[in-house]
Amino acid sequence: MVISLSAARLWQPPVCRTAVMLVWAGLAGSVCAEPLSFDDALTLAVRETPALRAESAQIDAARQAAIPAGELPDPKLALGIDNLPIEGPDRFSLGSEPMTMQRIGVMQEFPNDAKRGARVDAARGRVALSETQTRITRLAVLRETAVAWIARDAVERQLARIDALDSENRLFDAAVRARIAGGKGSALDAVASRQEAAMIDARRDELTARRQQAIAALKRWVGPRAAAPLKGAAPDWPIARDTLEHALHGHPELAIFEPKGRVLDAEVAEAKADKKPDWALELAYAKRGSQFGDMAMVQVSFDLPLFAAHRQDPKIAAKLAERMGLDAEREAVLREHAAMLEADFAEYQRLVSAVKRQREVLLPLADEKADLALAGWRGGKGELVDLVMARRERIDAELMAIALEGARRQMAARLHYAYSDPTATGEKQ
Repeated sequence: MVISLSAARLWQPPVCRTAVMLVWAGLAGSVCAEPLSFDDALTLAVRETPALRAESAQIDAARQAAIPAGELPDPKLALGIDNLPIEGPDRFSLGSEPMTMQRIGVMQEFPNDAKRGARVDAARGRVALSETQTRITRLAVLRETAVAWIARDAVERQLARIDALDSENRLFDAAVRARIAGGKGSALDAVASRQEAAMIDARRDELTARRQQAIAALKRWVGPRAAAPLKGAAPDWPIARDTLEHALHGHPELAIFEPKGRVLDAEVAEAKADKKPDWALELAYAKRGSQFGDMAMVQVSFDLPLFAAHRQDPKIAAKLAERMGLDAEREAVLREHAAMLEADFAEYQRLVSAVKRQREVLLPLADEKADLALAGWRGGKGELVDLVMARRERIDAELMAIALEGARRQMAARLHYAYSDPTATGEKQ
């Protein structure tokens, strides 16, 4: 972006000129920086956003947690003393009583196959859930980065148009002064061009502030490169109602219900598997006194789920209720996004019409009005105040056309990244 310090503005007080120089100094670093294209911004956002790094860590955690999901529990080591006398002359003796044994054993529990399979399915579902959540976050990052880049681009275009008005205003000021010198105008007319210059400066200040706000919004996603000059333009995605409605069921926030359902289904299966008995095997070696022989022990134990009505059945009912609740939640989210799609598409259509009307009707009318006012003023049949007002209306129309186009592209970005997968359309991020 080029900052113009035109001669037409040298009449301003030193404070105003100092402020302009400070703005120039603040932008000098960004002017020298490598330009930031739309694709560059998306690539940086995907690489640098902390939220995506956090999601990646969650995927790694879920994958690591899935490794032991179907494994057997760790074996248990048992150490003990059996039949130790505590009375009589041989109390606390380890070798005088034939029944006294020092025992060491190992026990291994074996959960039933259905339970272990359900745990594996639940772990895999959690991995898929983390991956889907990462996709949702990634698309949100792409969407917000695109919206922020487009917002800054629109402000930059408005600022460029404001800067181009400086030279035009100098010519206008010279024409007013020449008319006054020729005795065809009043001294009050000399104020008009300066008022217009002040109005242009006020617009520039407003747009400069908005530019800084746009940079701050973009910096959240791309970091320090947000202040670099922009280059290129954002894609103009085709937005069709039929395509959006067809993709509604694939909305990322709806896609997450599939892995959530897998996890709950596995938890239901695990709760049902609690009705099947687990079993355990224990091996032990028992050492007795030197005058007695050592002994060994083998033991198999089984769970007895005899009170399912008060233990396993309530757990199964709770998980089934969660599953039903998840289905209802998905339906609610589907309806919410269907309504949002209707509203967003209606707003997009409004912006398309507004952009067309602004560029094809209102802006040409504003140009025509300004030209007629200028011709009337030059011919001595019009008032300078009418010309000034016509010029202001033209400036407003030009800035509004840029703003509306930026809003249309922002809405297109929101729709594009909400209802399509960029990787499926060949976008490189």
